[in-house]
Amino acid sequence: MVNVLIVGSGGREHALSWKLSQSDKVETVFTAPGNGGTENNIPINIDDLDGLADFAQKNNCFTIVGPEDPLAAGIVDKFNQRNLKIFGPSKLAAQLESSKIWAKNFMKRNNIPSAKFEIFDDAQKAQDYVKSLDYNVVVKADGLAAGKGVIVCNSNDDAISAIQTILVKKTFGDAGNKIIIEERIDGIEASYIALSDGEIAIPMATSQDHKRIFDNDKGPNTGGMGAYSPTPIIGDVLAKKIQEKIIDKTIQSMKNEGIVFKGFLYAGIMLRDGEPYVLEYNVRMGDPECQPITMRMDFDLYDYFAASVDGNLSSMPLTSWKNQFAVCVVLASKGYPESYVTNEEISGFDSISNKSYVFHAGTKNSNGKIFSNGGRILGVTALGNSLESAIKNAYDAADQISWTSKYHRNDIGKKGLTYL
Repeated sequence: MVNVLIVGSGGREHALSWKLSQSDKVETVFTAPGNGGTENNIPINIDDLDGLADFAQKNNCFTIVGPEDPLAAGIVDKFNQRNLKIFGPSKLAAQLESSKIWAKNFMKRNNIPSAKFEIFDDAQKAQDYVKSLDYNVVVKADGLAAGKGVIVCNSNDDAISAIQTILVKKTFGDAGNKIIIEERIDGIEASYIALSDGEIAIPMATSQDHKRIFDNDKGPNTGGMGAYSPTPIIGDVLAKKIQEKIIDKTIQSMKNEGIVFKGFLYAGIMLRDGEPYVLEYNVRMGDPECQPITMRMDFDLYDYFAASVDGNLSSMPLTSWKNQFAVCVVLASKGYPESYVTNEEISGFDSISNKSYVFHAGTKNSNGKIFSNGGRILGVTALGNSLESAIKNAYDAADQISWTSKYHRNDIGKKGLTYL
């Protein structure tokens, strides 16, 4: 049996620790630094790469990296240098997420379908370019911005404001030293996540995230306000097209450029006229998509992580999934993604039925009581035999949880109902 160290403190990391603790090959799951819902928390921050490696070595851990920052900082390279087993992409491979400019140029030279774009580091030139266009755009910060560095614009004025926000006001710091201005592709958005060993990629269940803070996809982007799986938007034919044209092509193109991609490859997909386009890559499991996806897994996830690291995914059987829908409703603090209050006591956990599971994100445990400790606080996730019943079960459970600044969207999963 093996010990597992999960790096991170969000809902994704709680979901991964929950799933991996069910494996008969895993003895103890540690989480660093973890949150109020995870067990065996280790007080090591995600940017302390040496501290994490020391702990993994001392405790004979197989390490899984949840968030993007340590991947971008080269945690996998550091662990590999010390012959420590770790799941995730190298620093070079993580550029697919850590630099949107690198990713867009990669897609362009490898003919991976994506929106047309231009790159700027000068605000005036960017504004002049926007004024010359007869279509709406999306303005993106080049670097990592916790899921918030993408501004979807409805007009030239919006675009100019976005350029000012990122390049001039430096709202996202150095992540906004350069920007991408790309054509806004209007369509249906979905998430497609696969697990790769550098040679092949095995698809996970399909899902759909809800990025905006308010109902009906209004307001600013967030890290994600909820998700559901599977999404009827991606049928078998479309899934095959995404797998071949985007996922497999990305893995092979990376390999052809001398970069072995191991880990989760996440493609944010926009569907227009039945054709998939890559909005963005992530190099880790999505959050909150991870929560409903893990709820539906009917296999030992550890086996696939180990096969990815060892480079032998081709020997693994096809993944199997519960024939149910899962819905995750994110409970956040009012004011997120801007300013919000923390340290409020949360109650109602004892009232949750066994149809649901509450994954913790921005929480802390103090003397057995749970307090808010971030923007996105909990991911209330439920199964159902239909999407409608999964939505109802998730919201019934979410209603049991309370704290002063609790906020959530009321329409998670509903866009999927129109496709059933």
